[in-house]
Amino acid sequence: MAEITLVEAVTQALAYEMQADPSVIVMGEDVGKNGGVFRATVGLLDQFGPTRVLDTPLAESMIGGLAVGMAVSGLKPVAEFQFMGFIYPAVDQIINHASRIRNRTRGRMSCPVVFRTPSGAGIHAPEHHSESTEALFAHIPGLRVVIPSSPARAYGLLLAAIRDPDPVIFLEPSRLYRYAKQEVKNDGKALPLDTCFTLRVGEDVTLITWGAMVKETLAAAHQLSEEGINAEVIDVATIKPLDMETIFASVEKTGRCIVIHEAPLSCGVGAEIVAQIAQKALFSLKAPPERITGFDTIVPYAKLEKYYIPSEKRIIDAVHRLMEFA
Repeated sequence: MAEITLVEAVTQALAYEMQADPSVIVMGEDVGKNGGVFRATVGLLDQFGPTRVLDTPLAESMIGGLAVGMAVSGLKPVAEFQFMGFIYPAVDQIINHASRIRNRTRGRMSCPVVFRTPSGAGIHAPEHHSESTEALFAHIPGLRVVIPSSPARAYGLLLAAIRDPDPVIFLEPSRLYRYAKQEVKNDGKALPLDTCFTLRVGEDVTLITWGAMVKETLAAAHQLSEEGINAEVIDVATIKPLDMETIFASVEKTGRCIVIHEAPLSCGVGAEIVAQIAQKALFSLKAPPERITGFDTIVPYAKLEKYYIPSEKRIIDAVHRLMEFA
């Protein structure tokens, strides 16, 4: 079993599913000859040819519309947008068509398309290359939003996304692309969608996170353990629909919770999680829930990113505040 990076796991999942299912098509800007801006599709053109790996013009609205047309015609397109900030021209196609096809046809048609894009800060790039606007898509009925945080989860969740009969927004944390390697068996086994993953078991506080922030959250939990504070770490993974049952069970056990995400504070997915906890697990709480997030600003350039991305210290300080409650 080979140790691979997250971006290599994406490539591996795409190749596996393209081999297994001839209806799977990969498309996007520079995905063929150049293998994608982060090399997530490297080698696929040589393996599957230009009818299955399509280099498109620099026209994201066209990519979105073409992918929807392919999906309703019996194909399974996986459309790549080079960066999160480049997906917005395709929002019309994604929201007005991909997300509504099943409802519009009263279930007679579906739209099995995956829209992939790198997301998040940490690669020292300008603003359009560093955004985390997952809440925009999580708000739309008919869309599923998935964010992997490790090579194994990237592999398994991408397979599940491609096999799903409805549209999936698949957001890949760019600063985790080559952060670490992990053994990933190329066996074609998908991981379940709509399910949280409990990465660390604890009794004192629940840390709820996803995507790139899993890295800082696990590091903070390790430091807290040296102080005798045992944090449970939950990787939400699918932020729409949310697996709140796993979150409720953890909060009922620990009585304290913090949601950590890189996206801006206001109207983020963290607000939805905290609202549901307040509604259905309020009397289990020993302290008010907290959110540690990015700021309500455009992601700053280059080295200033480190002041925007939630740090281990901010997470640890928040846990200390909660532990002061009886």
